Amino acid sequence: MVKLKPLDDRIVIEVLEAESRTAGGIVLPDTAKEKPQKGKIVALGSGKPTDDGKRAAFSVKKNDLVLFGKYSGQDISVDGKEYKIMREGEILARFE
Repeated sequence: MVKLKPLDDRIVIEVLEAESRTAGGIVLPDTAKEKPQKGKIVALGSGKPTDDGKRAAFSVKKNDLVLFGKYSGQDISVDGKEYKIMREGEILARFE
């Protein structure tokens, strides 16, 4: 369980490991693996402040699987697990 509480419209994402095999079954060494771009949302901030003093709702929720850019967000490590902290706008898509 993550003990981080992101601020405003930031989201904490648990980075899922990159595939170690290609679609054809070839095993990839660590040096050839792509940087992971898929993760699970583990914590949400309180939302982006609006002009009227309220908070905007998120379009994603906790436990959603999402896709993000290779170089999006800030990489952090907590208790040996890799996480990213990014703004909601940096998320490219949500898996259904």
